[in-house]
Amino acid sequence: MENEKPHIVPYKVYFYILTALITFTMMSIGITHLNLGPYSVLGAMIFAILKSFLVLTFFMHLKFDQPFLRIMVSGVFLLFIAIVLLTFLDYFYR
Repeated sequence: MENEKPHIVPYKVYFYILTALITFTMMSIGITHLNLGPYSVLGAMIFAILKSFLVLTFFMHLKFDQPFLRIMVSGVFLLFIAIVLLTFLDYFYR
């Protein structure tokens, strides 16, 4: 830990990320007003994944962490995606 260099992220980057998060939130609210049928859930999930990626990468500083932590978080996301896919497959083929 003592070998790590401190990283300084300018406030401008945080402002852009905040703007993107607010935009994605408004878009995910707006997608509920469209009649997309079964694709409404898919659209909302895509926006949720994008927002979680931005939060993990910049606000939780995963971008600047060790590669081992990035691999662990990627593994958790893959497990989450597998569970969601299995749940939807079970739901669709009952």
